[in-house]
Amino acid sequence: MTVTTMQPRSPMVTSDWTELVEAVRETGRYPTMAEAEQVTRVVLSGFGGMLRGDSRVALTQALPPEASEALTSTTPESFRPTAREFVESMATRIEGATPATARWHVSSVLNVLAERAGAPTTARLVSQLPPGYALLFGLAELMGVAA
Repeated sequence: MTVTTMQPRSPMVTSDWTELVEAVRETGRYPTMAEAEQVTRVVLSGFGGMLRGDSRVALTQALPPEASEALTSTTPESFRPTAREFVESMATRIEGATPATARWHVSSVLNVLAERAGAPTTARLVSQLPPGYALLFGLAELMGVAA
């Protein structure tokens, strides 16, 4: 008889996939779980290509396995689009989306990710992305002021 032990999940894991999608549904005010799930999968898949190294690992550890799989389904890209370019790319991948509605979809998912990942992980992610992403995570983006 073989006994396998399960690796303990990261202490940051606070929800399962259904709870994550429900949080996106509530945040984005989607009428159905199916719509929220479709948006969540598309945004996670697209966003996963933007992440590298420790930030990618930290975020996947903070999420349920299904979300981690969606994030890691794409290979990290060498080119990181601006926040606007990312939103526009999501508009082409989310059925019926325009750039304006894609921004809503992306923000709905990334706001929930920020809550799940916690402030330190989110701050590290945002610091490694081009300007504009903080707003998509529901965070203020501080800009330097010339003296």
